[in-house]
Amino acid sequence: MHIQYIHWNAAHGWRGADALREPAQLVLYFGSREQLADGERYRELRGLYPESHIVGCSTGGQIHGDDICDDEVIAVALRFAHTQVRLVQEVVESRDASRACGARLARQAQAADLAGLFVLSDGLAVNGGALLAGITEVLGPDLPVTGGLAGDGTRFEQTIVGADAEPTPNRVAAIAFYGASLRFAHGCAGGWDVFGPRRKVTKSEGSVVVELDGEPPLDLYTRYLGEEEAEAMPGSGLAFPLRIHDAAEPDRQIVRSVFAVDRNARTLTFAADIPEGCTAQLMRANFDSLAAGAGEAGRQARNALAEGVDGDKLAILVSCTGRRRVMGQRTQDELDAVAAELGEDFVRIGFYSYGEIAPPAASGRCELHNQTMTVTVIAEAAA
Repeated sequence: MHIQYIHWNAAHGWRGADALREPAQLVLYFGSREQLADGERYRELRGLYPESHIVGCSTGGQIHGDDICDDEVIAVALRFAHTQVRLVQEVVESRDASRACGARLARQAQAADLAGLFVLSDGLAVNGGALLAGITEVLGPDLPVTGGLAGDGTRFEQTIVGADAEPTPNRVAAIAFYGASLRFAHGCAGGWDVFGPRRKVTKSEGSVVVELDGEPPLDLYTRYLGEEEAEAMPGSGLAFPLRIHDAAEPDRQIVRSVFAVDRNARTLTFAADIPEGCTAQLMRANFDSLAAGAGEAGRQARNALAEGVDGDKLAILVSCTGRRRVMGQRTQDELDAVAAELGEDFVRIGFYSYGEIAPPAASGRCELHNQTMTVTVIAEAAA
């Protein structure tokens, strides 16, 4: 596999390394909604790579190497020696249609030699957990599925995804990789601290939590955040995610962030379904623990990568917009921690998202995460 890294900013346009010796099969790009919404960046990439699949999304910040940027669009062009690549996409009509959308997407990608799936989805119009349930329903629990939900900074207004077309809302895309030569490894970890008492989700409707211990969840958040911060939700709520534990699945603990607020009903909408009757506990940041969690994700991905890799290696980091907001200037710490675990022989790109997709080490089953660092490693075996 060969990788070409390129980047764009308003001052100099597109810049990058020398052209690949052969046309790229895949171009992956990330940028802010403002930079991508008019479609011009896509059209420019299409001019540079007329034969390639081109897929990307809006973000809460772009990761390239050791740096984070908001004013550049970053991209990698990939040329595989033995792996086949296919790009599939669907429109998700509503959050309630997410599971069916995932199943349709998976059926398009399904094949005997399917080796991995990298998903980029609208970050607001989709129920990420249901989307992945639809994918897993078709492809089974053992196929590695990673990726992320598109972001829009801390505004939560609109997210966009482009798949061989200009980016638009309500789109879900998946890059399907085929063949025995692909090496597709992954890792994920959080590092948040829990605090306060455990509370029972006494009433929920899908991803909408109506009551925690019999009271409206917005009231609970207002007590902890204060009136001013509560008025700034959902953005301010990113600093206080919930850890969800279901007694029916004791090995499964997930983190969920607030995505929307209904101030009249005093309810909160999260990134995916929160089952009624499960246990919820507030979480908060410990900077050292967050950085250590990111490093753990890098370590898992590196250790899962098989020996005998030939050519370039790509690491795609998908972290949470909430982690960046909370860590502030110390966000660099989590990138440094991943780099220390991966080593210098990886091209590292990625983005800050509204939801991270990866199988946790404990279960191995694909999950939607919030407030988590995920690392996907893509490489090819030696011939």
